[in-house]
Amino acid sequence: MKKEFRIKKNQDFQKVFQQGRSFANRQFVVYALAKEEQDFYRIGLSVSKKLGNAVTRNRIKRYIRQSILELKDQLIPGHDYVIIARKPAAEMDFFAVKNSLTHVFKVGRVLKNTKH
Repeated sequence: MKKEFRIKKNQDFQKVFQQGRSFANRQFVVYALAKEEQDFYRIGLSVSKKLGNAVTRNRIKRYIRQSILELKDQLIPGHDYVIIARKPAAEMDFFAVKNSLTHVFKVGRVLKNTKH
């Protein structure tokens, strides 16, 4: 994931938390904030130390980034997304993470090809 597609600054995270809308399942919480002036999406990741050691947290973040990469054509551009991993995400493999993220994005109606 390229640098310009990441949310790094705390103020950007706070803006998404305060002004965005959230949707969740057991494994992930996703906050989405529409940004009209932006023609691409940005992703911010939050994986708490409660989920495990650095190896576990980095694995979760790798899985999330790869899932986003594979879903990039379906995600609606012009949004900032903050993905927060919950406890069950620590025991999941890549395919479970991808399926779970796809489900959360469908719940939030931020995938292009969702038919709700």
